[in-house]
Amino acid sequence: MTDTYELFAIRYASRKANRHEHFIGGDPHDGPMPMDYFVWVAKNAERAVVIDIGFTAESGGKRGRTLDRCPIDSLALVGVDPASVKDVVLTHMHYDHVGNFDKFPVARFHLQEPEMHYAVGRHMRHRQLAKSFEPDDVCGMVRLNFDGRVVYHNGPADILPGIRIVPTGGHSAGLQFVTVKTARGVVVLASDVTHFYENMESYRPFTTAFHVGDMLEAFDTLRAHAAVPALIVPGHDPLVMQRYPAPSPALEGIVVRLDVPPIG
Repeated sequence: MTDTYELFAIRYASRKANRHEHFIGGDPHDGPMPMDYFVWVAKNAERAVVIDIGFTAESGGKRGRTLDRCPIDSLALVGVDPASVKDVVLTHMHYDHVGNFDKFPVARFHLQEPEMHYAVGRHMRHRQLAKSFEPDDVCGMVRLNFDGRVVYHNGPADILPGIRIVPTGGHSAGLQFVTVKTARGVVVLASDVTHFYENMESYRPFTTAFHVGDMLEAFDTLRAHAAVPALIVPGHDPLVMQRYPAPSPALEGIVVRLDVPPIG
């Protein structure tokens, strides 16, 4: 079976933000620091795997977020039909990573079991933690579990040839990142283990936190899974769109390839 993939990041939304919003304790040099929102696709001749599925217009609107394009319709830009996708990896269940589950009619959803326990458990009575979740998304995943379409993991796992999940917790109780074998090496899709390159590089975690100690330890876990730091791709950093090439001129600013080396 083929275990090497083309790997794409699709930017489906962005928002204006400032530096103090992205680091626990703020930042002494506050200024603009926008945030991008991505879904990722690993594909080869045998399969297409979608990693995270974005937020909906409704859930984003509640939080002042605006879609630039539907993240699931955007899969067509890299030749993927959501109706035929058999495996979706959910790095965690925050609203901007799990919002379009209903658009995948046959997929299995890979999730760390502690993340579901967290999303339906006692901690959701705390608004500071619950605000990152959308109850309808959580209930939707519960229903999919009753349909036999959620694959729960408890720890690292090779879910498909060339694709591995590694839990870290921290930002969310069951957060996991994904490693994907590509022609340039094993790429580490950090998702929200590090929102920006700078969170990891400066050891300053993002402001949405369940366990700060686990967030700090997770930076080291990312590094341990990457042969070189350039193989780590953060979850929300606009620099990703600058550092990697688009598949074609028509997709500039929308899609980049992560299976090729960074530009420059």
